[in-house]
Amino acid sequence: MSHKEAARAQSPDHVVIVGAGLAGLFCALKLAPRPVTVISAASLGEGASSVWAQGGIAAAVGEGDTPEAHARDTIAVGGGIVDEAVAHRLASEAAGRIDDLLSYGVPFDRDLEGRLAVGREAAHSARRIVHVQGDRAGKAIVTALIETVRKTPSIKVIEGYSAEELLVANGAVTGLRLRSTANGETLALPARAVVLATGGIGHLYAVTTNPAESYGGGLAIAARAGAVIADPEFVQFHPTAVMIGKDPAPLATEALRGEGATLINGDGERFMLKIDPLAELAPRDIVARGVFAEIAAGRGAFLDATKAVGAAFAQKFPTVYESCLAGGIDAATQPIPIAPAAHYHMGGIAVDGRGRSSIVGLWAAGEVSSTGAHGANRLASNSLLEAVVYAARIADDIRRLHWQAPDSIASATKEHSSAPEKDLEARLRETMSTHVGVIRDADGLAKAIRVFGEIKATSESIALRNMATTALLVATSAYVREESRGAHFRSDFPKANPDFARRTMTTLSAARHVAADLVRTPSLAEVIGSLA
Repeated sequence: MSHKEAARAQSPDHVVIVGAGLAGLFCALKLAPRPVTVISAASLGEGASSVWAQGGIAAAVGEGDTPEAHARDTIAVGGGIVDEAVAHRLASEAAGRIDDLLSYGVPFDRDLEGRLAVGREAAHSARRIVHVQGDRAGKAIVTALIETVRKTPSIKVIEGYSAEELLVANGAVTGLRLRSTANGETLALPARAVVLATGGIGHLYAVTTNPAESYGGGLAIAARAGAVIADPEFVQFHPTAVMIGKDPAPLATEALRGEGATLINGDGERFMLKIDPLAELAPRDIVARGVFAEIAAGRGAFLDATKAVGAAFAQKFPTVYESCLAGGIDAATQPIPIAPAAHYHMGGIAVDGRGRSSIVGLWAAGEVSSTGAHGANRLASNSLLEAVVYAARIADDIRRLHWQAPDSIASATKEHSSAPEKDLEARLRETMSTHVGVIRDADGLAKAIRVFGEIKATSESIALRNMATTALLVATSAYVREESRGAHFRSDFPKANPDFARRTMTTLSAARHVAADLVRTPSLAEVIGSLA
């Protein structure tokens, strides 16, 4: 059966999951034997950030560790705006979800006594990260889930299509409009229950560790349909992307610093010692700004594992070792050149404890969602945990629901679309990195907001207009938050402001109002320039 025939045969009471990373596949398996259709922009196993995850999954399964301690660490790094009840519940469900993954065939590392082996990562008070072959957790987990999905008859997979519009009637989801990534063909897919698991926004930035499919498309279509968006300004920059000229940039996992690797500049100085008492194990936002400052000062930044890991590098961290070797660096004997890169989005579609969005019939899981668990800064290896915890909750919620299928699918808009214009896409990504990146200020954000408006108005690509929509949501929320908190740092407001000690809840309409006001208001730089 072709994909077009499959779409025509789709029953509105089938659940549609958009995204085939960890959250999407796990949710599909948890919904079995209920009929589910999974939409994947790329072939299964490709295009999902979770496949690339190296660190592992945080879970209090080690001797002496507790979910309470895990929750405390999560809250401590979240910049004062973590939903504490969410954090405690997330940590308490971790062990159960690890058991689920083991049942699906995930080969987590074990110690000599057969117990789950656990490692330590930045800002964790205990060794609680479960790994697969050191740094291959994401790939191993998703590979195991794909094998199980292919053996599950209730799950149908449509590959090579991306979702470009969420169809809504009377405040409720009725379906999706899909577009082929190969030939631009469109499909209308009826659905009363849609789960968005489309990943993050890293590819909006010029330097990122995320695949090209992580461009904020899921967030954009939800926002365009009227969904509430939470905390979009909080973007985590991984401090140790490997700079060997690749896009996306390979990642040097946090676990390397957990094993004792140090951060040095071109003079060999451990610069993090003078920045934070935790040095290399400080929260990611602090480390990222430290690395950024060394690069900006012209001293460069490097991850040195030659003493802490040395000859064991290839065995302990094969993915990082192979990436470095491909770029001409022997990480066992040479420091690795690094830079901060857009890595994880704490913001996303606002969801409740069941994964429900503000639109009836729309759920979201994984990085496209915002649950309140991360606050202003994510604790290392909590992302994969959040993905499986909320995927399971969503499946449970959908199984309990009884609804009437829609009489008909809402009509999709007939928008012309072309491939993203390369020059406009490059301009958007450079603008995000320059003005909505590790360090921000009002003038730069205002400039970025104007650029995104221009791109949205001139591009003939729906995908690029969706990128501009998500970029606008990030930039306007960063502009409005006149303080520094967690991963959001404003050089013009470098301190936290108690008045902003709350989560952001916004909509596309609100973002457009901010943008419209800026268009009417010249920036300070423009005013000064006009007086010269």
